[in-house]
Amino acid sequence: MNNPMLVGHLTTGRTGPIQGNPVLDRNKQTGSDSISFREVLSREQLKFSHHAEQRLQQRGIELLPEQISRIASAVDQAAAKGARDSLVLFHDIAMIVNVPNRTVVTAMDGSSMKEHIFTQIDSAVVVS
Repeated sequence: MNNPMLVGHLTTGRTGPIQGNPVLDRNKQTGSDSISFREVLSREQLKFSHHAEQRLQQRGIELLPEQISRIASAVDQAAAKGARDSLVLFHDIAMIVNVPNRTVVTAMDGSSMKEHIFTQIDSAVVVS
């Protein structure tokens, strides 16, 4: 190292922004690289915990954007009723969703649901 930093001593060196200029970075996005406002919002509709992502992958469950939108709408309805932790049933998929955080905590398919007891939920929503 050319310029070691010792405890209690300050060194001078080049400093710069950790990230690029957000205004310039936004202006760089053109054509197919740009992200629409709707896409940004859709990414915020519903989050999946690491555990839920693993379960979806292990069980071969794939959700299309319009399906996620329908599930997010069901979470909105649960939130309007004051729900905190909901069992969301969508086709043959069951998900436990933390409603205030809009986060899917875990998910399972129909075969994994058999003889399964769901605990620590305060509501259930069936998505048609």
